[in-house]
Amino acid sequence: MADSPDDPRSPLSPALIATLVAVPVMVIAVFIVFAAVKYSNRPDTEPIPVDGYSTAQGDGAGECPAFVDALPDTLGDYTGKSVDGDTVRWTKSDSEPIVVRCGVSRPDELAPTSSLQVIDPIQWFMTDTVEGRGQAYVSVDHRPYIAMWVPQGSGNAPITDVSALIAQKLTRAPLDFGK
Repeated sequence: MADSPDDPRSPLSPALIATLVAVPVMVIAVFIVFAAVKYSNRPDTEPIPVDGYSTAQGDGAGECPAFVDALPDTLGDYTGKSVDGDTVRWTKSDSEPIVVRCGVSRPDELAPTSSLQVIDPIQWFMTDTVEGRGQAYVSVDHRPYIAMWVPQGSGNAPITDVSALIAQKLTRAPLDFGK
């Protein structure tokens, strides 16, 4: 006995099958697009603070090319050194880059009561802390001023290595608290 079109046991219609397949496919596609948009708008695509620091005129800025040339090809686990003028970046696949800028202006917030962090032998002024991303520093006891962005989780090796190079290559200078 053959199934008749009016038989309730007849197979599902082609339109119903197409709908049952299309709905989950569309849900998955929407999820993938949502994830891609969210991934492309991650916080680490926001500007790195030291990129916006103003540069100083004079005050040892002529020493920047030699200092930049002396920076190592790797800093800790960061490789992929790239140089753009007086700005150097090192990359790591799962992190923001480490950024060093030579010849930035003296931080306006630097005052006699400022807390400084000594990373032997350099005194660093912490300028910008971005929660969950990293810390920006400016070396304040050598000229020219050096700004450095240290991403969260990068460890102490990068700033220690840069401190040693500052001590070797740049002129020691007194702290300048402005007027």
